[in-house]
Amino acid sequence: MLKQRILTALVLLPLALAGFFLLEGGAFALFIGAVVTLGGWEWARLAGFAGQPARVGFAAALAALLVLLYWLPMLAAGVMLLGVLWWLLAVPLVLSYPQSSHRWEGTGRRLAIGLLILLPAWQGLLLLKQWPLGNQLILAVMVLVWAADIGAYFVGRAFGRRKLAPQVSPGKSWEGVAGGLLACLLVAVVVGLVRGWSAGEFALALAGTVLVVLISVVGDLTESMFKRQAGLKDSSHLLPGHGGVLDRIDSLTAAIPMFVVMLWIAGWGAS
Repeated sequence: MLKQRILTALVLLPLALAGFFLLEGGAFALFIGAVVTLGGWEWARLAGFAGQPARVGFAAALAALLVLLYWLPMLAAGVMLLGVLWWLLAVPLVLSYPQSSHRWEGTGRRLAIGLLILLPAWQGLLLLKQWPLGNQLILAVMVLVWAADIGAYFVGRAFGRRKLAPQVSPGKSWEGVAGGLLACLLVAVVVGLVRGWSAGEFALALAGTVLVVLISVVGDLTESMFKRQAGLKDSSHLLPGHGGVLDRIDSLTAAIPMFVVMLWIAGWGAS
């Protein structure tokens, strides 16, 4: 399994980095759209579609919505706000699972949730790409998610005692969350010192970091919740040794909309 994971990473990592940071405009939207559409194909299975025709049909409908959003950029703000609203609503659903499962029973509701997860993530990346220092902003949100994962893993293994959401993901602990959050705050402080942020910029950046990291944890737990309800270990087997696309982007799907909205609050999108 380890060899398989390494080989898959060696193939996919250069492609992913090139797609994220070298492509522009329509090519970038198409690249991210392809990733999100594959995620939609996987989500349809979590929503209850076992057959391929139905799963492909949902993925095709998702792709059509991406095209519509690309040609109607005035909808971007609404999509981002809906995304953040969904992730805030997801917090009590995750923490109270399995009691909360009746609130999202039914294929229709689960498919709608899939749209609320995937569409804002795609839209958010397009907005970041168009803004000043777009590639650096995309890298920033990725680094926050990676640092949170690494910090949570090591601190959780060493000190994890209190379970975060035992019915959803028994391996995650509150101590791990704290470790991931601390790692990200240290990253933000280092970046702020290097860039010479003012006290106000530091305060806003640290507050934004806390929100982005915490909501990224919710993104991870939300996919785990739907997989557990569906009786699945991985969203698919598209990525040998790594599971599926959703297994790799679950935290990012939540972090990106929150990151974009925090930048709006800071006045970034208006510059």
